[in-house]
Amino acid sequence: MNAELLLAHYDRISDASDAVARLRKFVLDLAVRGKLVEQDSNDELASELLKKIQAEKRHLVKNGIIGKQALLPSIDELNLPFAVPSGWCWTRLGALSQLVTSGSRDWAKYYSSEGAIFLRMGNLSRDSYCLRLTNIQHVNPPADGEGSRTKLREGDILISITGDVGLLGLIPADFGEAYINQHTCLVRPVESMVGRFLPQVFSSPFGQGQFDEPQRGLKNSFRLTDVMHFLVPLPPLSEQGRIATKVDELMALCDRLEATQREQETRREQLTASAHYHLNSGEYADELRIHAQFFIGHLPRLTKRPDQIRQLRQTILNLAVKGKLVDQSPNDKPASELLKCIDVARTKLVKAGVIKAQKGTEASQTRFLAFDLPDNWKAASLGEIAFSFKYGTSVKCSYEAGGEPVLRIPNIDNGKINIDDLKFGPLSKREADDLRLRLGDILMVRSNGSLELVGRPAIIESASVGYCYAGYLVRVRTSVDHIDTRYLLLALNSPHTRTQIEVPIRSAVGLKNVNTTELSSLLIPLPPLAEQHRIVAKVDKLMAFCDKLEANLSTAQTETSRLLESVLHAALNGDHRRIDQG
Repeated sequence: MNAELLLAHYDRISDASDAVARLRKFVLDLAVRGKLVEQDSNDELASELLKKIQAEKRHLVKNGIIGKQALLPSIDELNLPFAVPSGWCWTRLGALSQLVTSGSRDWAKYYSSEGAIFLRMGNLSRDSYCLRLTNIQHVNPPADGEGSRTKLREGDILISITGDVGLLGLIPADFGEAYINQHTCLVRPVESMVGRFLPQVFSSPFGQGQFDEPQRGLKNSFRLTDVMHFLVPLPPLSEQGRIATKVDELMALCDRLEATQREQETRREQLTASAHYHLNSGEYADELRIHAQFFIGHLPRLTKRPDQIRQLRQTILNLAVKGKLVDQSPNDKPASELLKCIDVARTKLVKAGVIKAQKGTEASQTRFLAFDLPDNWKAASLGEIAFSFKYGTSVKCSYEAGGEPVLRIPNIDNGKINIDDLKFGPLSKREADDLRLRLGDILMVRSNGSLELVGRPAIIESASVGYCYAGYLVRVRTSVDHIDTRYLLLALNSPHTRTQIEVPIRSAVGLKNVNTTELSSLLIPLPPLAEQHRIVAKVDKLMAFCDKLEANLSTAQTETSRLLESVLHAALNGDHRRIDQG
């Protein structure tokens, strides 16, 4: 492998989300294919090594040290997984092992707070053979039986054979007394094969792939004979040592690359957190403008993951509802006057019998925001802003057209209505007329198993005017003459409002609900109408910028992933032109 080629391009490929993990797999893949280190014509052939191992095993059987093993299936030379160097040969794991066994089910009675180490599946690793020793069970083993049959030695390989099959472990030197349970297979290599090469084989994509083959017996389980039949590409003994050393060297390099990535990500997170803090806490317009310019100017460095763009979107909404996104104008009609106009319009509708009087519209009188608002803003409950709240229909709906189109929770899509998955319901004319949606109405999810969805709003635009809606939704209707409902939508999506919705119901089990009384009491920061329009325009512009940033990030990640593929291919085949052309 051309490791220098990988290092030369690492700065360009390291932003791939799985760059280091793929490099680790690539190293192991090269190792088992004989492409990691050069072959030496002076090495004894692997076929000769295999003959010596067979002689060694016959000697062990003759002296009663191990039992006679069953004959292993022959290897089909015409259907091998891949070609290996001329000095290598294919064999089976059983041919390289003096013992393949597993623990029994009777260990529970030997559990203790101290004593010998008892290794379980949780102590094994995926795509690695390093033991995980953070949660260790101890046992006081019997003197014979399980106390002698499954007592572990240095160089023993452990493989999980039930449930999450293919987890690995290698017993290191001076590990101490240790045992295994029935879910773990113990593979004890013959003396000459003790080392890191075999564990590296089964950590590789090729080795792990053998655990994905059709499994016999119980679902997600392997028999000991299955393990013995696993294929092994066997190099000469001297080359095994060179491979193991080179793998260790490159894995240490991957460790350093991973540590560098973590350090860079930590710094990026700290810088991003600091930027968001100053954006959200800046008291003065000039100060806020400086922080915003810094943040936007460094966005390519600060945003490397989609979740960071989501955080940016939330910061934009937070600034919007705190009056820090656009300038205030002394010529704007104060929000307090808007509320008076809404109250007058609501009273007329109640007297005309169009709507019923709402309860809880004075909730904001005894509640306060956790932050200060500009002078011409007003903290108002949603009940003060809305004319009415109305639950949807409970009739059963289907995809067969013919009834009324009925919007459901799946139609609530990121603040808008998506009618791709539309159902229809047999509503009476009276119910349908009562539930028909108007331009500017807002639908909110009132009940769902996911806390993230409860309270999520969507605005009714021209494409969904006249539709009805289902019972897990509630309609919020207000005066479109005095409220820009697009501002109300972003206020309902802001962290300020989401906290009011989520905190009271966070501990609920099963369906999570919010009722109209609770929705009515939500405290909304209300700006003058003219400023509402300016805020919506600014948010739309910034969200479009986030959309572009998200698309650029997706494109960059795709390109980085393709470059990583090219670099790995070139490192494997020595084709530098593929990278240059890419």
